[in-house]
Amino acid sequence: MIIDLHAHYPMHVIGRKRLSVWRLLMSHRDRLHWRDRVFATLIGLASRVKNYRSFFSGPRVRIAYMREGGVGVALSVLYSFFDEVDVLGGAKPGAAYIEALERQLATVEEHVTQAHPGDALVVTRSDRLSSTIKSGKVGLVHCVEGGFHLGPTPDAVSAAVGLLADRGVAYITLAHLIWRDVATDAPALPFMTDDEYRHLLPQPDEGLSALGRAAVRAMVDRRVLIDVSHMSGHSIEDTFALLDDLDPEGTVPVLATHAGYRFGRQEYMLDTATVERIGKRGGVIGLIFARHQIEDEFPAQPSARRRPRLTRKSRFEASVETLCKHVDRIHAILGSHDHTGIGSDLDGFIKPTLPGLEDMRDMSRLERALKSRYGLEDGERICSGNALRLLSGYWRGAPEGA
Repeated sequence: MIIDLHAHYPMHVIGRKRLSVWRLLMSHRDRLHWRDRVFATLIGLASRVKNYRSFFSGPRVRIAYMREGGVGVALSVLYSFFDEVDVLGGAKPGAAYIEALERQLATVEEHVTQAHPGDALVVTRSDRLSSTIKSGKVGLVHCVEGGFHLGPTPDAVSAAVGLLADRGVAYITLAHLIWRDVATDAPALPFMTDDEYRHLLPQPDEGLSALGRAAVRAMVDRRVLIDVSHMSGHSIEDTFALLDDLDPEGTVPVLATHAGYRFGRQEYMLDTATVERIGKRGGVIGLIFARHQIEDEFPAQPSARRRPRLTRKSRFEASVETLCKHVDRIHAILGSHDHTGIGSDLDGFIKPTLPGLEDMRDMSRLERALKSRYGLEDGERICSGNALRLLSGYWRGAPEGA
């Protein structure tokens, strides 16, 4: 079984209903006008170009694909793009952004219930994970990408974390693509170098803001997992320092759900010190499938134009080797395979993905390859066991009866 720590299933839902684009990506439905319709259309077109394998192939993250690929659980990413780029009035988040997530939660749950009642289930409590997995259904667990959704004041942030915890959100990725007065981020746009990003999208010389610190405190209080993916080095340092104050015993784990080891220069990837601190807290690093990040400073794989000269098998084997370089380095730093997982980021605008790992159907091949290389026990840890340990042992989810 595979547990994918970061998969954009809600992007699959966008095209299912006429108003789903706005329901999922906008929090200002009372102000819809022609510009919103243009933006929504552009998002749909962007998915065809930068998410799908081809213009008409459709989403990579589907329930049928997950069942075929042996994906037992997927952390389903809630994200409001237009709210993140709503910066004309400044970086401070809007008070209504949380409403977008509430609508998105409801839309995903409604879609899964109506379209896939026998194949999938939205899991909102950790004590329901085991029965869902045993039933053979795909379990979708809500998560949030971007702390900007949480609100413009520390009190609003704390309340939003509580609301999301009560709805079954497992983790929040506090930083994302641009500075929104929560946590400074590491450059992650593939069409810019880190230096170009910093020049065009400057950020303050800080890590966590007051909003970010309020989020971490509330997440610790409500047992919502903290994801340090996308964070700048300063934000990561602030997060661990605050956790050391709040939890000196080190019982609160930390995730980097879609990242990898920093072999090259990209700040987005994790340096040795960060890997060590994640390991010390019993956390997990999910390996991303985006070639831009995961292949940084590796010999380039064949371009799309040259790929026909290689077999599908050889492309897949090269991609597995790339992932295993990260697995092996994390193992060398931490001394075990207890802290590595899969966090594909599929349908998260990461095209091109690793060749041979094009959609969720390819996960079964990856599972077999990892178990063949590392043995059944360690292979199982990497594929699902480490993620399941945190979801079952730390995350609680919605209150009983919810």
